[in-house]
Amino acid sequence: MKILAVDTAANICAAAVYDTDGQHVLAAVSENIGKGHAEVLMGYIERALHQANMGFADIGRIAVNVGPGSFTGVRIGVSAARGFALALNCPAIGVTAFEALALEARDVHPDKPVLVAIDAHRGEIYAQLFRPDGEAEGEPLAASLEDMLALLARAPQKPVLTGSAAPIINEALGESALSVVSEAATGSIETIARIAASRKPGEAPKPLYLRGPDAKPQTGFALLRKTAS
Repeated sequence: MKILAVDTAANICAAAVYDTDGQHVLAAVSENIGKGHAEVLMGYIERALHQANMGFADIGRIAVNVGPGSFTGVRIGVSAARGFALALNCPAIGVTAFEALALEARDVHPDKPVLVAIDAHRGEIYAQLFRPDGEAEGEPLAASLEDMLALLARAPQKPVLTGSAAPIINEALGESALSVVSEAATGSIETIARIAASRKPGEAPKPLYLRGPDAKPQTGFALLRKTAS
């Protein structure tokens, strides 16, 4: 089976074709573009398919990073994945950035728990703890740095650390700093495809939002509606 994987959740915009039989990426296009994912995603998908010598008819599954990440970026990727799944009559599988980063950390430290910590800015950290067997230890959360240090103090085993908030946490830990696997905001597009390949199809992917959008409707500048005289 061939999987089309897409990721627009963070600064990276990526598309790849993954072969589940050979368990490897046939082609991938991935660039750090910052913003503007909607304008380039379809072009990246076309390039990845062309490089893999594939067409849309060859795709049997869609994989997508559902976040957390940029509010708009996550929506772009999830909407594209659901649209392709509907058009191609194939399942779409959502993979969180936590799951992707945790799997990559376990590839390096298979016997260690993993704390995935992503910089959410505005003084918050998105985090999730995973056991050595890969199972999540609780739900994802948005927490302050102080909350993260308290979580680590309660952890029965010292985890390895991964994610874009790793430097923030280790700076606060000082001499008790944890081993860091990665400082990326999400896993690679290949890892997202790998996880999607291992899952049974279920519900359509949904964005993982751990706080509300930054943009809110303005309510203080509304003009009164003119009434009929």
